[in-house]
Amino acid sequence: MQTIKKLGVMSVAKIEGVIGVVIGFIIGLIIFALGAAAGSVASGVGASVGALGALSIIIFPIFYGIVGFIGGGIGAWVYNLVAGRIGGIQIELD
Repeated sequence: MQTIKKLGVMSVAKIEGVIGVVIGFIIGLIIFALGAAAGSVASGVGASVGALGALSIIIFPIFYGIVGFIGGGIGAWVYNLVAGRIGGIQIELD
């Protein structure tokens, strides 16, 4: 068994940020598809819903990336504090 004693705060933050961008893009695509479908059904609100859907492909990845980066950094920092006091996570490597 090996123990993870400390995490690199910036490395975890970067990974979580990239994961957030990918998830945000996927969610943005879903919102875009739903907006396009709603726009084709209700022509009166179609333009505003379609614009919101197209904007979600840009805004969601940025938002999720920033939140993931900050959350990953804070999570790694807290892990380092806790692991220093009670021990880290144990993993088995080949």
